Amino acid sequence: MEVGSNSSSERFILMGLSDHPQLEMIFFIIILFSYMLTLVGNSTIILLSCLDARLHTPMYFFLSNLSSLDLAFTTSSVPQMLINLWGPDKSISYGGCVTQLYVFLWLGATECILLVVMAFDRYVAVCRPLHYTTIMNPRLCWLLAAVSWLGGLGNSVIQSTFTLQLPFCGHRRVDNFLCEVPAMIKLACGDTSLNEAVLNGVCTFFTAVPLSIILISYCFIAQAVLKIHSVEGRRKAFNTCLSHLVVVFLFYGSAIYGYLLPAKSSNQDQGKFISLFYSVVTPMVNPLIYTLRNKEVKGSLRRLLGKGREAG
Repeated sequence: MEVGSNSSSERFILMGLSDHPQLEMIFFIIILFSYMLTLVGNSTIILLSCLDARLHTPMYFFLSNLSSLDLAFTTSSVPQMLINLWGPDKSISYGGCVTQLYVFLWLGATECILLVVMAFDRYVAVCRPLHYTTIMNPRLCWLLAAVSWLGGLGNSVIQSTFTLQLPFCGHRRVDNFLCEVPAMIKLACGDTSLNEAVLNGVCTFFTAVPLSIILISYCFIAQAVLKIHSVEGRRKAFNTCLSHLVVVFLFYGSAIYGYLLPAKSSNQDQGKFISLFYSVVTPMVNPLIYTLRNKEVKGSLRRLLGKGREAG
C-alpha cells in the first residue's frame, strides 16, 4: 500500500459491526431509540431549567450545561453511526472524520471538568449551606462553566492535532463506530509510542485526577450529610448527591477503560462497545438519573404539563 501523507480527498471506512452484519439492524433500532430518548430527556431538562424560576439555581445551571453538552456529544457521532448501520456505505469523509475527532474529544474532556464543577457545587451546598449563595454567585458559575468548555476545547485542539500528524500509509479502515483518538492511533503505520504516552498522560489528567477530586469531595459531603438532623434534609441531600455519583461512575468508568488502556494492546471489540456506551448510553441515562430521583425536576415537569393542558 502506498505510503504518503494523509489526504483530505480520501474517505475513512468506519467498520462498526462489519464483522457481524446480522446485528446491524438490531443495533440501528436500539441506537435510534436511545438517541430519541437522549434528545427528549436532555431538551426537557434545558427547557425546565430555563422556564421554571424555581430551578434558576447553580445546580440546575450546571445540569443544563451537562444536558447541552450531552446533546452535542451524542449528535457529533450518532447520526453518522445510524447512516453506516442502515446501508452498505460505511464511509465517512476525511473532513467528517476530523470534525468528529475534534468535537467528540472536546465535549468528552469538557464533561470531565464539568462533573468536577458539579461536585464542587454539591460540596458547597452541603458543607457550607449558609455561604452557598455568596460563594456560588452567577459570576463564578459562568466562569466555571467557561473554564469547563474552554479547557475541553484546548485539550481537543492539542491532542487531536497531534494524532492527525501520524502517518496512516493509506490505511483508512477505522475499526470502530466513530473517529476517536484510540481508534486513530491503531490505524497508524508508524511508531505510536509517543502518542500513546501523551494519550495516557492527558487522559489521566482528565479522568483519574478529576475522579479522585470528586471522591474526596464526596467523603466530606458524606460526613456533612450524616450531621444533618432533619430526616427530610438528609434524604434530599443524599438523593441529589447519589444521582451525581451514578453519572460520575458511568462516565469516568467507561472513559478510563476506553482511553487509559494501551491503544495497541486492548481488545478492539470491547473498545468499540465501550465507545458506544459513553457516546450513546451515558447521554441517554443522565437525564433519567437526575429526574427519577429529583422531586424538584418532576414537580417542574408536572407544572409545565399542567400549564400546557390549561392553555389547551
